[in-house]
Amino acid sequence: MGRHIVCLTFDFDAISGFIARGMTSPTPISRGEFGPHVAAPRILELLARHRVPTTWFIPGHTLESFPEACAAVAGAGHEIGHHGWQHVSPAALSREQEEAELVRANDAIRRLTGKTARGYRSPAWDLSPHSVELLLQHGFRYDSSMMGDDYMPYRVRAGDVISLQEPARFGEETRLVEMPISWTLDDYPHFEFFRTPNWVLPGLARADDVYENWRDDFLYLRDHLEWGIITYTFHPFVIGRGHRLLMLERLIETLAGHGAEFLTMEAALDAYEARSAATA
Repeated sequence: MGRHIVCLTFDFDAISGFIARGMTSPTPISRGEFGPHVAAPRILELLARHRVPTTWFIPGHTLESFPEACAAVAGAGHEIGHHGWQHVSPAALSREQEEAELVRANDAIRRLTGKTARGYRSPAWDLSPHSVELLLQHGFRYDSSMMGDDYMPYRVRAGDVISLQEPARFGEETRLVEMPISWTLDDYPHFEFFRTPNWVLPGLARADDVYENWRDDFLYLRDHLEWGIITYTFHPFVIGRGHRLLMLERLIETLAGHGAEFLTMEAALDAYEARSAATA
């Protein structure tokens, strides 16, 4: 039986991503504040109206800086995933620092929800040589930071040896499941204008053009695969602008009309593992 699952996910970075880049003056901080103060309530209202469950990956910094906004997300029944503490890539941290971030943010998630996160998404979508081991050690069921497939979860490897001077040696699969993502299904590179002394992200794409891309990626899944999961990634301060929210609502309505089943990432993982067991 065909099953085409859609995971709408939100990286609730708020101001943490700007602080991590050293941008602490009032204007960049205000860009981040738009997320919890303005965008999140709009998004939660839209999701409630369409009865769509979602997953929010929230840095510990956001959890403790904007507790009321995060409580509203959890109170609406959405899954809370782990997104680091300070929105710094674990690839830039020592093993000890990375583990401390996992523990500190998980403590904040436990205070909010009564349990630790089952899913992890790396800030900047990058992992360290220690990440898989640490995620398994701390009880995570899935990661959502890699791009090795587009519609099908897969088991995460550990122990790869990668060198340009010799063939890659791939490690063994673990019990950690990858729920893959893609930059093309992320709102940030399409929409957000971002300037540093060294580079410019132009962003500011037409919402209608992005809608067509996102719709068609789901239609390919529906038309070519009997079973699969597609994951979209949003940032409240990006997608929460009026014309983009209109596009998001149109996307939800269109996908629902084409048979999409909206699930949290953990529920989608349950569906994947049940299917894997049935077909083993």
